[in-house]
This record gives sequence, C-alpha cells and structure tokens, in this order.
Amino acid sequence: MSFTVRRATLDDLGKLTDLWKSMRLPVEDLSKRVTEFQVAENAEGKLLGAVGLQIAERQGRIHSEGFTDFSLAEQLRPMLWDRVNAVATNHGLLRLWTKEDAPFWNRCGLVKADAEVLAKLPAIWRGEPQGWLTLKLKDDVETLLSVEKEFALFMQTEKQRTERAFQQAKVLKAIATLVAIVLLGLVIIGAFLVVRRNSGLLHR
Repeated sequence: MSFTVRRATLDDLGKLTDLWKSMRLPVEDLSKRVTEFQVAENAEGKLLGAVGLQIAERQGRIHSEGFTDFSLAEQLRPMLWDRVNAVATNHGLLRLWTKEDAPFWNRCGLVKADAEVLAKLPAIWRGEPQGWLTLKLKDDVETLLSVEKEFALFMQTEKQRTERAFQQAKVLKAIATLVAIVLLGLVIIGAFLVVRRNSGLLHR
C-alpha cells in the first residue's frame, strides 16, 4: 500500500476535525492551528493519520497524534516522524518535546526529561502536567557564542590586569632603585664627611 505524508492545508480541516473528534482532542483549539500538522494519506487521498508540531522559543512540541486506522500506525509513524524531523531541521530547532506515550517516540530518541532539562521547557508549555519526553537536536549556538564572548572578555580582563601588575612592578622597581641610589649617595656623603672630619683632627 502506498502512503504520502505532507503538510496539512486548510482544505484538510474537515478531515482533521473528524479525526480529532474521534481522538477526543480539543477540536476548537486545533482547528486554528491546522498548518502545524503533518498528515498521512493513501493513494486515493484518504486521510489516515496526523501529528502536530508546535514551535516556540526555537523548540518544538510533537502533539495530537491520531490515526483513523491504528493498524497502520506502525507504518505511518516513521513517515510522520521523518516529516517532523525535517521541519524541525528547517526551522533550526534546538530541542523537541512530546507527551505522546507510544513506545515509538522512545525509539526515536525522546527520553524522559529530568528537572535540569525541564528548566529549558518554553514558558507556553510549563503550565501543563509533567510527563514530558525530550530530544536535544543541537546546541544553542547563541548560548555557545555568548559563553565564548564571556571567556574572551575574561581573558582580556586578565591580560589587562597582568599588564597593570607588570607596570606596577616596574614602578616599584624604579622607586626601589631610586631609594637605593639615594641611600648610597647618603652613605657616600656620610662617609666623605666622616673622612673629612677625621682628616681635620689628624692635622692638629
């Protein structure tokens, strides 16, 4: 059997609405976000399944998975996943999230999010119950650049601090040298005066 997966259009709203109703999903909310969905259909154009990808803060949420015939789910999920992954790549997403509980999503690499990772969850989804699975797609380049800039600034500051320390050391060395010269001069003058005074005594 031949299947096709593509992005949903407004023309798919009727079919998607029937699917969402059968899955007891929030039809009114989802109907405003039709273009978030990737749909799978057969050669005759019959809608067989769909899954949404909501994007926020350069992260994506896989949601509202549904099938008109769940016997085809295992065949359609990999195709829908490929589409979702492609969309995520095209949008430069850093991480994917889902609360879908089918074992398939674990096989795709999504794992239970711990407390540290949950801190990265976009604010728009934080009010929802726990149970998130997540997959890191790539590092946040902007964050890495920021860290590099901070390190460069730190190194520059340290360099300036070292240069100031060297300058201070040079000044202190110059002062010490000057003091030593003055002391040596005083010693010489003192010795000269002592010799001169003693020389006057000897001539008496």
